[in-house]
Parts: sequence; C-alpha cells; structure tokens
Amino acid sequence: MRDTRESRLLLVLLIAIAFALITVDIRGGEESPVDGARQAAATAFGPVEKGVAAAVDPVGNAIGAIRASGARHDRIATLEQQNAALKAKLGSDDRNRNRVRELDKLLKKSSAGQYGIKAAEVIAIGAAQGFSWTVTIDAGSDDGLKRDMTVINGDGLVGRVTTVGPGTATVLLASDPDFTVGTRMEKTDELGFATGQGDRPLSVQFLNGKAKVKKGDRLVTFGSSKDKPFVPGVPVGEVVRVDPSGGDLTRTVYVRPYVAFSRLDIVGIVVQAPREDPRDMVLPKKPEKPKPTPTVTVTISPNGDIVDTNGKVVGNVNGTPSGSPNPTGSTGNAVNEQR
Repeated sequence: MRDTRESRLLLVLLIAIAFALITVDIRGGEESPVDGARQAAATAFGPVEKGVAAAVDPVGNAIGAIRASGARHDRIATLEQQNAALKAKLGSDDRNRNRVRELDKLLKKSSAGQYGIKAAEVIAIGAAQGFSWTVTIDAGSDDGLKRDMTVINGDGLVGRVTTVGPGTATVLLASDPDFTVGTRMEKTDELGFATGQGDRPLSVQFLNGKAKVKKGDRLVTFGSSKDKPFVPGVPVGEVVRVDPSGGDLTRTVYVRPYVAFSRLDIVGIVVQAPREDPRDMVLPKKPEKPKPTPTVTVTISPNGDIVDTNGKVVGNVNGTPSGSPNPTGSTGNAVNEQR
C-alpha cells in the first residue's frame, strides 16, 4: 500500500478501534462482550500454533502421552514409568535433558500435592487476542481442560486458564497486573492477596496490618471455592521486601515468584484437586544452615608441650619429644586455635 493520506487515515482508524475493543474488554472483566470473539480466535488460530510447535518440537508426542494419562491420583506411578521411558527416547541433547528435568520436577510437585494434572507444552508467548502476560499451551477442551483451572510447573504457580479451544488454551500468568490470587504464609497462616506486576516481584497485601513478616518468608495459594480458579498449597514465592505498615488496616510486602515466567516450557494443568489441603508440603526444602566451626583451646606448657582442653598432649612447639625439658625455660601460654 502506498503512503497516502487515505492510508494514514485508515491506519489511525484501525488503531482507534483496537484501543476501543481493549477498553471494552478490560471493563467487561469475566463477562467481556468480546469473549466470544476471543473464543473464536482461539479455535481458529490454536491449531495453527499447535501445528507449528509440533513441526519444530521432536518430543511433543511423548509429552502428549504423559498429558493423556494424568487425570487421577492413582496414576502417578504410571506417569513416572512413562517419564522414565521418555528419558530413554530423548537421548543426550542438552535441551531435551533440560526438559526431562522439568518433567521430573513437575511430577514430583504434583505427587507432593496430590494434584491430578494434564501435562502440556507452551507453544506461544502472548495472545493474539490482547496484550496481557499470557502463553498458549497445546492442550484444550479435547483434553478435558476448562476455564479457571490452576496451572503449575515444577517450581510453583504459573497462572490460570482463561480461554479454551479444542486443542489449545490460553493461560494468564501470575505476573499479569490483572492476576490476583489468595495466599497463605507458611507456618503463621497469615492470609493475603498477591497481584502481578509484570517483571517485578508480586505485590501481596496481608489482611492483618500487624502481621509479622520478614524477608525469606514463603507463601502458598490459599485455594478457592470448589478449587476454581486455584487449588490450595501451590508454592507462590518468597518475601524479598517488607513495607512498613504505617498503621494501615492491611500490610503490603513484595514476593519473588518461584516460577521464571520468561522460561516456561512444560506445565501442568490441575484437572483434579487434592482430597486434602497439602498446606506447606509442596514448598521446597529449606537449605540447611552451615554448622559453626568448633573452637579448640590449647595450652603451651613450660617444656613446650601443646596440651588440649582434655589434657592430652598434641605436639611440641620446639619440635622436641613430648615431656622433654624445655631448654628456654619459658612459661606456659594459652592459645586459641581454629580447626
């Protein structure tokens, strides 16, 4: 198209229409009037995205096999067997080895929380229907997925399903500014709400303005009514900054999420919630604190013998045999020695 006055006016008009649709969509929330169009777009473009991903990904079929068998808690053993078979097929390629590790972590996480999952691959970043922090996965309604299902990976909470097509689905990431999830703090059970802030830490408002929170405290999902959109016990992240409460009714802290949203690959959609709240069982184990180096006090006797706290002679400063006379006749000295 040539750069004419008419073409410029047309471009301005299209941009204005696009922003108008975005505004209507945001204000509409869950009942957005363009939700039908979004669903239609997912149905139309989903197979294309899935086909492109399948053409360039040699392990898609293997992961699809895992996805198809993960609906029940009693199928964890089957998943582990299939994962072992997948390892043998993948060979020694670095990327494939990394994906095997991702699958291992996902299976261990779902087993710890007793989540029934469907495994899926991230096949596209962002969505053609908007400008949110979203990804497209290669599983949809044909795989039993529904809107408002929790999405996890081997590290923790990824997001929730927002749009479902026959073979693909869109996941709103926890880093999106429109994303909010109820949280519970480890051990103290203080409740709050985490909100995405893009590539910055999550903002969490605790209901208790006097809640005792410190750097390093960990949070999990509190859970939703009937487990939608969030199941309980999924790791969210660690506190990295605490703002003074200042007498407010709520208290805001900032949490670094466990999930690296820019490196998503293998995810699991929770299709069956745990029978019981796993509480803090799914959180990673804390590293052990380093043991202090013991301090040993030794004494140098007049003859040069080095004597430890138990009265045992462990050496001689003069290099003479223990118990021999000291030619200098020096007095004893106490020495602290780090071992």
